[in-house]
Amino acid sequence: MAVKDAKAIAESLKLLADKGDAQAQYRLGLLYARGQGVPQSPRHALAWYREAAEQGFAPAQCVLGNKYASGQGVKQNLMTAFSWYLKAAEQGYARAQFHLGVMYQEGQVADQDGMEAEYWYFQAAEQGDAEAQLKLAGMFDGKQKYMAATWYLKAAAQGIPQAQFVLGNKYATGQGVRKDLAKAYDSYLKAARQGNLRAQWKLALAYQEGLGVDEDETEALEWLAKAAKAGFPPAQASLGLRYANGQGVAQSYPKAIFLWEKAAAKGDAEAQHNLGYLFNNGLGVAKDVRQAEIWYRLAAEQGVAEAQCILGLLCARGELAEIDYVEAHKWFSISATAGNQASEANLQYAETLMTPEQVSEARRRAIEWREAFKSR
Repeated sequence: MAVKDAKAIAESLKLLADKGDAQAQYRLGLLYARGQGVPQSPRHALAWYREAAEQGFAPAQCVLGNKYASGQGVKQNLMTAFSWYLKAAEQGYARAQFHLGVMYQEGQVADQDGMEAEYWYFQAAEQGDAEAQLKLAGMFDGKQKYMAATWYLKAAAQGIPQAQFVLGNKYATGQGVRKDLAKAYDSYLKAARQGNLRAQWKLALAYQEGLGVDEDETEALEWLAKAAKAGFPPAQASLGLRYANGQGVAQSYPKAIFLWEKAAAKGDAEAQHNLGYLFNNGLGVAKDVRQAEIWYRLAAEQGVAEAQCILGLLCARGELAEIDYVEAHKWFSISATAGNQASEANLQYAETLMTPEQVSEARRRAIEWREAFKSR
């Protein structure tokens, strides 16, 4: 917009705003907020928003709600924000309906109320509000899979990356939609191009395994590197494995360790397990059973069955301290329950070396661990 045009528009709006035209007051507020045609002034913008809002102009009411919700230009007051959102929402203004849904879902002004949140999200979603469609899909997910998929489809069609990513998962697994790996790939690609890190990782796996697209190591590595560089732990763990094995890249334990340490520090269980493996076997680093135990234990506590099995072996062999068959039995039992066949065999052998009292104590510890794990 040319400066002269902006000034002329501002002057015309000012004349109408002074006469009480609510829409003009709101638009003039926008100009003051942006500094178009008038000096930028959040204070003047807020004043004109308020003039329009008090006349019942829904967009202005919603903007005021935003200001009070964030404390921008006014003292933060969620109850006041709620009040303005409600006024606009009751007039059918979709963005205000969305914000009301968020406030109810998160319990920002009262106890969480899923029914109210769903009601307001639905009102906004029906009008095409993409964020509301995504929220609504999330509320249905795991409960009504077909309804969830319907709203993910609508939000994805409007270009919402998170919706495109989740929709890719739905197509990949056949949840709420017919399983279609090509459509899964297409959804991941759309989300990945918008910077969704999970989608970039999934896209790399699709190219690596030929899921819905022809296998392409170059594309797989490119998307994996992109997500890893952006700090996505599973991608860092996967790329680290490629460096450790020399898959598509020159073999390099230092690069693998660098990536795994970054991912492990963020809680990635695969990376923690792999670091344990390197230290336990002296690959790329000096063999250090104590350091291996630290990484294996972190992975084991997250439910990695192989790490649990190895932790059991370290205890049974006395590589950490004295031989501890009770602790070994505990980890073998937990790992075996998760389907680790080596742990099943180790468990049976360990019991031949233990007293009934030791077996009983080991089982008690395993039960205690499983209960704690479920409640996390």
